[in-house]
Amino acid sequence: MKGLSGKVAVVTGGSRGIGFACVERLLEEGVKVVFNGRSEKNGAAAMEKFNMKYKEVFFLAGDMADESFCIKTLQTAISKFGKLDYLINNAFPFTAKALDATREDWIHTMQSGPIAYATMIQNYVKLRGKDTPGAIVNMSSISGHIAQPNRWTYNAAKGAVIQLTRCAAMDLAPLVRVNTLSPGWVWTDEVEKATCGEGREKWEPVWGKFHLNRRLGESSEIASVAAFLLSDDAILITGTDIYADGGYLAMGSEGLGEASNFAGSV
Repeated sequence: MKGLSGKVAVVTGGSRGIGFACVERLLEEGVKVVFNGRSEKNGAAAMEKFNMKYKEVFFLAGDMADESFCIKTLQTAISKFGKLDYLINNAFPFTAKALDATREDWIHTMQSGPIAYATMIQNYVKLRGKDTPGAIVNMSSISGHIAQPNRWTYNAAKGAVIQLTRCAAMDLAPLVRVNTLSPGWVWTDEVEKATCGEGREKWEPVWGKFHLNRRLGESSEIASVAAFLLSDDAILITGTDIYADGGYLAMGSEGLGEASNFAGSV
């Protein structure tokens, strides 16, 4: 993609899932990457895979709720690679609670989610300077747009990311572009857990019906959109939320139309 090669990026939550795929895709495009994650073990496993092909990648273990760790991650990119061009805010707690949510649940979700995103953006600007061109992708979700049962904490926090993106895009324009990426259902570890051991073969036909293309997304497909949004090919896109959701948010209450009298008539 245009303009990516030779750049430096930070990816939060890059040890597994969508974050891992984002790191991998950026490395493929010739970007030098610093990524972080909570688990030293997962980070080491990711580094082992990346180092089979790439050397300009570095991992830090820590908690995104810790402001000093957020700053350290950004500083590490500059100290290791001499600059910092891109930021992908991806790390996010999947705390899905509603009437049972405690105040601590809310604080954890917000501190490790949108507040951490804001902290990263603020210090990205401070460390690079306001006059340096760049691009930021904030990972949100379809859950930031719709109501889902028993998900006050997660959905509210993901919705906050969308508004943060718009405000940051306004304040950082014209040199730094800021966009949100909202995936639909993607096959990750968390989704696999939800099958209770029954696996993808059984559940994809069920969950796939929530999407116009009849299937869940792959982490690599989300990473492709993230890379595009960072690249110069997306130079006119800022303050925008991109749905990489397989048509999830386009679907109405009739679903795919199997029960409609008009199904298959056009």
